[in-house]
Amino acid sequence: MNTMNTEIKRKNIDLPVNTWQKLSFMAISQGKSLKAYIEQILISKADSIKIEVNENPSPSGDKWFDDIENIKSIAKGMNELKENKGKEYTIDEIKTSLGL
Repeated sequence: MNTMNTEIKRKNIDLPVNTWQKLSFMAISQGKSLKAYIEQILISKADSIKIEVNENPSPSGDKWFDDIENIKSIAKGMNELKENKGKEYTIDEIKTSLGL
């Protein structure tokens, strides 16, 4: 366990006696303290978990935003606007240009 560059948080945990006994036995069989053994288990489990962030900005969960190409297109358009390479249109301007 590399803790030199890792921030450490402390947390007391409550375990049923039979769980404590089993974990203690496993720790002893590996030549570790109970604390070190439990930390090893938790760190290993946490490292194996894949966390994904849903980038869908739609509050209603619109599937259109699940398509990565659509998200890239939005990002490209926003970057073009920031670089003054595009033009913003109001809804009324869009309707007028479409003859609606």
